[in-house]
Amino acid sequence: MTRHFGVLIPSTNTTVEIECRLLPATYQAHVGRLMSSGAGSFSPSRDEDIDYQSRLLGTARVEMVILAQTSASLHADDYDDVVTKRMSAGAGVPAITSAQAVGRAVRALGARRIAIVSPYSDAVNERAARYFKTRFELDTVALEGFRATDAYAIGQLGPQNAREAFARIDRPEIEAFIVPGGNFPTMASVATWERELKKPVVTTNQASFWAMLLAFKSADRLPGFGRLLAEVPADAP
Repeated sequence: MTRHFGVLIPSTNTTVEIECRLLPATYQAHVGRLMSSGAGSFSPSRDEDIDYQSRLLGTARVEMVILAQTSASLHADDYDDVVTKRMSAGAGVPAITSAQAVGRAVRALGARRIAIVSPYSDAVNERAARYFKTRFELDTVALEGFRATDAYAIGQLGPQNAREAFARIDRPEIEAFIVPGGNFPTMASVATWERELKKPVVTTNQASFWAMLLAFKSADRLPGFGRLLAEVPADAP
């Protein structure tokens, strides 16, 4: 049986749709694009776009909607709660943000001490560390960013950027790496990174797909994209 889910992405994103195609054909992603609110780099998308695109996805009878815009969740403490309510109201189905999915995924893997390696600036990384601490009780012991100035620059980054950052900051107390950024191409590299680091790596799109599999109560496992999708661990209490 084919399952359908909706994904909302910033209008500038050129990666999420490509990584959705790595899923088995029985999982069909339907994508809506969102314009930036204009409040600065990596700012949340316009509320009216979220409402409209969610309604459109609802007409496709998707079973859930994911906002693949991790940085948006860092702008306000209540952003996840507010935006998922808007998405659910529009589409008529459960909703989740990719930032929520990442935090839940790390806890499901049994990790609590994390390192964040991201395309973002130092300031955005600091907000990410605070978010994961306050929302998921994850302690960030190392931070590394590529200081990309916009989404277009993120889309041009490659796995070597992350690999070099891992090498600079890896230490024994790190239990898992978080690599946020829906426009940072990562899916094809996660398994290799984990073999090199001998630690789990959680990325924005990978975690979103994990949350989708859990929501659908799927028995499918997706080897080749890291431990999270190969094992699909249940949510931690």
